Amino acid sequence: MAGALAGTLAVGTVAVAAPVFAEPDDGSAVLPAQSLVTLDDSATPSSLTEPGSMDDLNMELLANIPKNGAFADLGAYSSDLAFQGDYAFAGNYNGFTVYDISDPDEPEQVVQVVCPGSQNDISVYKDVLVLSTDSSRSDDSCESSAQSASVAESWEGLKIFDISNPREPEYVSAVETACGSHTHSLAPSKNGRTVYAYVSSYSPRATYPDCQPPHDLISIVKIPVRSPERAEVVATPVLFPEGGYTNTSGCHDITTYVKLDLAAGACMGDGILMDISDREAPVVIDTVRDTENFAFWHSATFNNAGTKVVFTDELGGGGAATCNETVGAERGANGIYDIERPGRHHGKADEAATAQHGKGKPGKGHPKVQEAELVFQSYYKIPRTNTNTENCVAHNGSLIPVKGRDVMVQAWYQGGISVYDFTDSANPREIAWFDRGPLSESELLLGGSWSAYFYNGYVYSNDIQQGFDVLAIERGAGLGKLPKHTYSELNPQQQVSFRGGGR
Repeated sequence: MAGALAGTLAVGTVAVAAPVFAEPDDGSAVLPAQSLVTLDDSATPSSLTEPGSMDDLNMELLANIPKNGAFADLGAYSSDLAFQGDYAFAGNYNGFTVYDISDPDEPEQVVQVVCPGSQNDISVYKDVLVLSTDSSRSDDSCESSAQSASVAESWEGLKIFDISNPREPEYVSAVETACGSHTHSLAPSKNGRTVYAYVSSYSPRATYPDCQPPHDLISIVKIPVRSPERAEVVATPVLFPEGGYTNTSGCHDITTYVKLDLAAGACMGDGILMDISDREAPVVIDTVRDTENFAFWHSATFNNAGTKVVFTDELGGGGAATCNETVGAERGANGIYDIERPGRHHGKADEAATAQHGKGKPGKGHPKVQEAELVFQSYYKIPRTNTNTENCVAHNGSLIPVKGRDVMVQAWYQGGISVYDFTDSANPREIAWFDRGPLSESELLLGGSWSAYFYNGYVYSNDIQQGFDVLAIERGAGLGKLPKHTYSELNPQQQVSFRGGGR
């Protein structure tokens, strides 16, 4: 990562030749690259078996496209998902895949873009696709190789593609960001001509020339929608001027809700609520902390009304077996918080819970800053006990558009997929689930659903090892007929409202 930590970071623009596509056996196109994550026979666990018998309640697996081509190896982890029209865009540590989901019962893989650089967190907005690189690379191309973060010339940041033709993505530019880009979240301008990417990164070290502690900031990248090649870092706001609980190590993920000019950030040891009415100058409204049960604040989801936030705790970094009796029901879970406005009653949160979780102070010096506070209500964790060979913890999910209720579908790695109702913030309850069972009966292998999101009538999951899944929520879940035309585009970390949801 070359460049400074301040707001003067330069844009790394790349000149990329037109992709060269090959035709694999499955008929989809592949954009090849030089450096892939591979495992030889000695590194492939001999105990890797087909998953055990599937367990489910009110959910049905309709289709699966296994990992293939350059993404087939055990070390090529599937990651996040984004949606636009009839297409799903699925991240992988080796690049991303585009699926045609016009017929959810029979999805088709249409292109596999090979561009290594974990995690390849992915978002789309109009003709722009944004990809996060959070591993040091030799350069910003899709032919780069892994490089030590201690090398000043190494590169990490955002890669930007033109998806005006989703079947032939074109790599148009790259932007280097401080400490790389573990995740990013989009926040379009009011007129839609510009989309901002809020870049989260963390884990500075004194031995990393371009990722020095303290690192208490995020990078804001401005992307002109019609000229994405002009993307650049325009701000690096400090979110924790007093250091934060984790001694300024950064944020993991931010969710924007642009209709309400709000954002919620999961920042390692803190959960934050921000006013983003000025896209280039977000202001922290409130900060909460849970020193008893939260280990790693991972992600955030608003309810549709913008009156609640669900924060997730990725205890063990996603690679540990935490859905067992030893860990219990309140660690590696979701924390559900109400957003209370001044003068309103705190609902079901008692004084002890408020004291435990703390609260920050409203932001000052900002003309449009909103006053609000996050008030803890309850924890939610899947009620099933997993084996010690299954990595399981709260991970990525999204709202399901159900009139008058707050309902969410969520990935739990090898804990499967859970659908739960948190309309009553203090008493969330599970109403559906899907679970493949362990990848191995004898050793813990990284696998399971990384992301599970609802999009136009169906749940789509990107399974780390098993590939792309399409699932249906059955009538037994009590959600009624689910809408099939809610979204024209969906990035779960860029929330959009739907009619009649929440209360």
